[in-house]
Amino acid sequence: MSESFDFVVVGKGMMGAAAARHLSLAGASVALVGPDEPEDWASHGGVFASHYDNARITRTIDADPVWARLARRSIDRYPEIADASGMDFYFESGCLIAAPAPGGDFDYLEKVERARDRLGVEAPLIGGGALAKRFPWFRFAAGHAGVHEASGAGYINPRALVRAQTKAAERQGARIIRSEVVSVSEEVEQVVVATADGRAIRAGRVLVAAGGFSLSTALLARPIDLDVKARSVLFAEVGEDDLPGFEGMPSLIVAAPEQEKSYYLLPPVAYADGKHYIKIGGDPTDRVLAGEPAVRDWFRSGGSAEAASHMDGLLSEVMPRFKPVSTHFSPCVTSFTRHGYPYIGFASERVAVLTGGNGQAAKSSDEIGRLGAMLAMEGRLNASEYETDFAVAFQ
Repeated sequence: MSESFDFVVVGKGMMGAAAARHLSLAGASVALVGPDEPEDWASHGGVFASHYDNARITRTIDADPVWARLARRSIDRYPEIADASGMDFYFESGCLIAAPAPGGDFDYLEKVERARDRLGVEAPLIGGGALAKRFPWFRFAAGHAGVHEASGAGYINPRALVRAQTKAAERQGARIIRSEVVSVSEEVEQVVVATADGRAIRAGRVLVAAGGFSLSTALLARPIDLDVKARSVLFAEVGEDDLPGFEGMPSLIVAAPEQEKSYYLLPPVAYADGKHYIKIGGDPTDRVLAGEPAVRDWFRSGGSAEAASHMDGLLSEVMPRFKPVSTHFSPCVTSFTRHGYPYIGFASERVAVLTGGNGQAAKSSDEIGRLGAMLAMEGRLNASEYETDFAVAFQ
């Protein structure tokens, strides 16, 4: 089985699906290749993706102006994606970033305010007793303040966002091939993408957007400098009778000088089992996965009970009145680049790479995908409005 396209996007995740939508929107012939989520993670032998979840924080306010702009441009296009696909994925619950108040040694909130002001976002600083009164669900340590973005922020359902991007791309003429890619081979005038079900897909250029699986030498002949870190997330079940008490609760990010005191959590979100969960993430230590096989093993492992216990303690501190009906935890991975921004560049003459979310890409994935599509179409990235060149670093 053989098909030919202008472009092939390898990886049907948040960045890849976004890139395919933008390529198809520009009128290009494009195939988006990647498997659907496996039903049983523990027995699955193939690839995984970190968008297998129902809740990720979205907001513009950020300590880094590049990430703030990536987010703002993506959030502004959420209605466009929803209209093009007929699918909803965004929930405007607002977002609060809490940290030690400005004026001390830890200047995180000062950076957030500067990035906020550059983009003209409405997100006031709230401190002292006003913080506790405005957000009664949370208890913060003395001396904390928060920057609150009430509109244009909250959370997205990443599973639904990928479905929406994929459906929009398909409606615009993209070919969706739900199979795992086993090799990417560059030839003189084309690239051949081979899949596990025996297809040979040919294109003038290929964009590899495979998240942590971009470590695979079968996808990129030239290894990139990418740290893929094991992560765990804890889900705390909210009783049905307790749900009304959480109405108006925003997504929360708590920043601290120490990694073990930094975390994020989301308001109650509905999952496939019909229950609502408050999700919290914030691994106290880093574990770098040594190669692509280790990434597969981590997803099959079920996650870290030790990290989950730590997050349970953080949840008890910030929400002391909340008593979960049950808790469980799941594995995830986060890919970190050398410069802290996505890699968007060519790995060879015809094969480009789009990866490296650095723990911040879900909300910003549409703009990152647009930049990847621009790179594939034009052969170079013209993104002078960003304070970085998104260059790919190689091993």
